[in-house]
Parts: sequence; structure tokens; C-alpha cells
Amino acid sequence: MPRKATQQLVGRRITTRTSRTVATVVDNSLHAPPTPIPSNLNTPLSSAYPSTYASEAEGDVDGEVEGGIDGQVDEDVTKAMSTLTLAGSGEPTGEASAPPKPLSRLARRKRKPFPFLELPAELRVKIYEYFFDDTHYVLDLDPDNYRRIHKKLGFLRTCRTISLEAGYLFYSTHTFRIFPTHPGKHFKTKKPLLARMSARQRSWITSLEMRLGPGWNKPPRGWVVNPALGLHECTSVRKLTVFVECDPSDGIFNGFRRADDFYEGFSRNLLTDVLTEMPFIEHVTFDAWSSVRKKGAMMRGLINTALSHGKQILWGPERGWSDLDNEEEIVVPTNDMVATALLNGVGMDVVIVA
Repeated sequence: MPRKATQQLVGRRITTRTSRTVATVVDNSLHAPPTPIPSNLNTPLSSAYPSTYASEAEGDVDGEVEGGIDGQVDEDVTKAMSTLTLAGSGEPTGEASAPPKPLSRLARRKRKPFPFLELPAELRVKIYEYFFDDTHYVLDLDPDNYRRIHKKLGFLRTCRTISLEAGYLFYSTHTFRIFPTHPGKHFKTKKPLLARMSARQRSWITSLEMRLGPGWNKPPRGWVVNPALGLHECTSVRKLTVFVECDPSDGIFNGFRRADDFYEGFSRNLLTDVLTEMPFIEHVTFDAWSSVRKKGAMMRGLINTALSHGKQILWGPERGWSDLDNEEEIVVPTNDMVATALLNGVGMDVVIVA
């Protein structure tokens, strides 16, 4: 027999015997219990027992025997792996996988904005009221205005309709302080809150407040009525509230006041300038802390000034005055009175003793 044919025959026998041996070993391994692999590491008790399920290595050997040695197993594994794509295609294409399809058509639809302007005007106004409900009724030049108010007013930049509707509601339903009273740099500013507004915003205002008392010994220089203040443009204002925090003519200020009738005269002149600049005001509401007496020089001078300009006199709820009241002459110091006195340089002991 030729040498080449002899080598081929021997190779076939060796291959056949090797296949039979592997099949026998695999068959025995499938029926015999697996032997735990010794290890020098401490093995948890749960993993020390043999598993009753065939391992991945055993499955691979079984598949290799059934598939033969001609590469059929590799081809099957390749086809199986090609099905694990995001696109869900079972046929390998050799190209990049397509993006996953959306789960629902609603995800691709753009939500339409709510037709707010199609609501009746009455409902829109009610929504504006809820939107500005957490702002204080009386607005002053305050450092917290940016956090509390300025960000809310950004809503007015949405469109012209909302700017007119919401802007008018905001400015017409709040009272604005003519001169700032917040301690600090704003108290001595030469540009009060009204001077920082536009002419249209000032025309929407319906109520103003003037506080008298802060700076009674040295009024700020910015407390003057001039064209830059813009009072002549507040044409919708019909109500002016004058709130008196302290009366320097009272005896407790003896030895601390700058001069007799100094702050009382300053207050009368300031009220005269305001009423002259705003002849469209119909009534003046007076209010004060409990330490202020209605029969004191401060209040008598302010009331006479308002009456001389033909204004109706009304009384605020804080002091509880009325046209037919008989107020007591007993002065009871309050926390607000103490705060005002300290702001203007009066000692705490003086206020408490009084």
C-alpha cells in the first residue's frame, strides 16, 4: 500500500477513536455527579454543595460533540449572537444596528401648549390673583424685592396681552410706599421706588402710602417731591395713607429732638407737596402706632393740612381712630415704637421709662 494512503487510514482511525473516547467521557460526566473543585480559599456553605444543573462548560462539550469538528458549532453561535440586537432582527446584516423603535406613538407627538389666552378674561384675572397672592400688600424699596417680586414680574414678558392684563392687576391691587423706610442703603437713596418705575406702571397705581417717623431727627435728603419722583403720572391714585410711627412732640423725646416743631413742620410740608402734586386724590387715611396721640402736635398739623386741601379724612385699622372717639392720653410703649426710637438714636431705657 502506498505510504500516503497508509497515513490517511491511520489518521481516520485515530480520529474515530478520539471521537468515541470523547463521547464516552462526556456521557459518563453527564450521568455522574460533578466533583467539587478543591480550593485553598474559604468557600461559603451555600456554594460547597454540587449543583444539580448542567454547567455552561458541560453544555459546550455536548454541543461540540453533536456539531462535530467542522466548525458548525461556531457558525450556529455566530447566528445566535447576531439575533441579540436592539433592532430585534434575526438576520445579521453586517451593518450598524438601526435605532430602537419608540414604544408608543404618543412619545413622538409634541404636546400642544395650553391655550391660556382662549380662556375668558374673568378666569385669566382670577389666575393672576392667585399668582400674585403671596406678595405683600404694601410694597417698599426692599432688598428682598428681587427674590420675592422681580422674578414673578418676569411673567409679564410672555406677551403683550398678558403684560397689560397681569401688569394692571398687580399695580392696581397693591399699595406702594412713596419714600423708602427699610433701614440701610435704600433708606437714604435719592431714587425711591416710584422713580424706578415706568410711566405706564405709575399710571396703574391706585393707592400710595407715606410713612412718617423714620429719620425724625435727620430726614433723608431723598425725601423730596420733584418731577423725577413721578407723582404727577400716578393719575389713578385716589387714596393716600399717612402712617405716623412716632410723634417727636411727645414728652419722651425731650432732650433728643433736633428742635421744637422741626419734624412736625417737615412732615406738614412734605404732605403739602404730595397733595399739591396729586390733586386727583380724593381722601387721606390716617393711621399710627399706639404710642401716637390724635391730639398731639404731629397729628393735628397733618389733619389740618389735609383738610385745607379739601380732602376727606378716613381712619386706618391699626390705631382704631374714629370721628367721635375719646382717646386716652396714656401712652403704652410697643415693639414698633421701640424699633423706631432705636432707628433714630433714642435709647431703649428712655422709651421703656416713658
